[in-house]
Amino acid sequence: MNKMELLIENGVDVEKGIELLGDVDTYNEMLDDFLLESDEKLVQINHFQQQRDMINYAILAHSLKSDAKYFGFTNLADIAYQHELESKSGNIEFINQKISDLNIEAKKIIDLIKKYRG
Repeated sequence: MNKMELLIENGVDVEKGIELLGDVDTYNEMLDDFLLESDEKLVQINHFQQQRDMINYAILAHSLKSDAKYFGFTNLADIAYQHELESKSGNIEFINQKISDLNIEAKKIIDLIKKYRG
């Protein structure tokens, strides 16, 4: 199995990601950047959730959604988008109930990238 197959078998729309980013090398370089930033972004998302700061939470959820879409992480993009919408409407109850779903999916993607990038 080649490395791209690992992503595809785990539900990543690699073809869309490469289409949006241009080529495999750019895709891989940007994945590395995403990986470097992702842990801090999750810490900040959780901080804003705990602080009930829905404005900054929405900004970070939007950023996570956009990144996920670019790389073909469809499930993470969908979850982050729902969090973005709910935080913009001030639905802290939804955020509190579903923050673990966002964290679990994001960590799953981070682990997958680490495995993919070796």
